[in-house]
Amino acid sequence: MSRITTSTLRKMKQDGEKIACLTAYDASFAQILVEAGVEILLVGDSLGMILQGQDSTLPVKLEDMVYHTRMVRAASGDALVMADMPFMTYIKPIQALATAGRLMKEGGAHMVKLEGGAPMVETVAHLAEHGIPVCAHLGLLPQSVNKLGGYKVQGRSDEQAEAMLRDARAMEDAGADCLLLECVPSALAATISAALAIPVIGIGAGPHCDAQVLVLYDMLGITPGKRPKFSKDFLLQGGDIRGAVRTYVQAVKDGSFPADEHTF
Repeated sequence: MSRITTSTLRKMKQDGEKIACLTAYDASFAQILVEAGVEILLVGDSLGMILQGQDSTLPVKLEDMVYHTRMVRAASGDALVMADMPFMTYIKPIQALATAGRLMKEGGAHMVKLEGGAPMVETVAHLAEHGIPVCAHLGLLPQSVNKLGGYKVQGRSDEQAEAMLRDARAMEDAGADCLLLECVPSALAATISAALAIPVIGIGAGPHCDAQVLVLYDMLGITPGKRPKFSKDFLLQGGDIRGAVRTYVQAVKDGSFPADEHTF
């Protein structure tokens, strides 16, 4: 496999080839994911809940993200490494540029991800103008969980759906290289994926997205508490960790995951 870049991802979308993505937080798991054919390694601020035992992603610091991104990059092979920009580190475009710079220069990230709709369009444009690859994140925004009143599906009403489609188009126009949709009705995600030239990554957004992502610990069935509806325990089917990841990649590629029971 040659190096995965933003151009690679666009071509995969054009060719109708599904893209596999998983979260990764360290070198050991990163190597397993790469060997199984995962194209995108997402160093998610979900590490706050998964690794640190926090009750949300909000306490995660930029130093945490730089540290874990650097570990993942060390064993990333040809995969693209995407890193989350943590809560309150990209309020203004100039601050976002500094944050992205650290994630790329110190952590080795190939792309950064930020949450938010219309208010973030200027920031995405500012990053793109400075050569920073960006993934925009719409739908359920974990960093806004207190404002949203919990982890709830977004875009159910016609008004919400229209606003999300507008935001998605605005993000693409601003220079975003891909878009992540979280906990969005399958029909809306299909509409957005078809409307954009950039790849759309889904998590709880149905089977019609160009790529799928899950939290690694969720798909291995080792996350404490109840597993999200949109996830699946691939360890049961795969037998061991390597087998689970290979099974996940194959299921994404052949379109068998996500199935109806994983969608909204």
